[in-house]
Amino acid sequence: MAWSAGVPRLPATLAGVAMVLGASTASALDRGAAAPQFELPGKEGAVQLAQFRGKLVYVDFWASWCGPCRQSFPWMNEMQARYGARGLQVVGVNLDAKAGDAHLFLAENPARFTIAFDPAGATPRAYGIKGMPSSVLVGPDGKVLFEHAGFKPADRAGLEQQIRQALGEPK
Repeated sequence: MAWSAGVPRLPATLAGVAMVLGASTASALDRGAAAPQFELPGKEGAVQLAQFRGKLVYVDFWASWCGPCRQSFPWMNEMQARYGARGLQVVGVNLDAKAGDAHLFLAENPARFTIAFDPAGATPRAYGIKGMPSSVLVGPDGKVLFEHAGFKPADRAGLEQQIRQALGEPK
């Protein structure tokens, strides 16, 4: 796996997904742009971005081979527990080509938030994602508030502050 600025790049085994990701435009992630809609199979049925309209949605793109993704799951569980009642919904979009890899990861790293599966990589292509993990905060109006690439412990406070601000909480 190659690294760039602390963000793991997609491995060669996902070359097709990487090509798809590289072909996207950055305009989908412009602040204030409408977040690309998606409908994906999930752990508990279909997951649509539109079903969360009116909520603050933290969309996280992850894969089983991604080391920083293992670090981000406990934090996302914490954010869902802390801010879920105030309107936050975390949605993890898995990009593994093999469902078994994702399920093994989830057995080792339980998610207490919504999980969707996109083995074809259409959703990260629409979002212009180039590495994992990457996240996009979508406002209650369906518009992109910010994006973030990578995840390390030092990111936790800043990301939580973005969520708190988007929920209208004081700094």
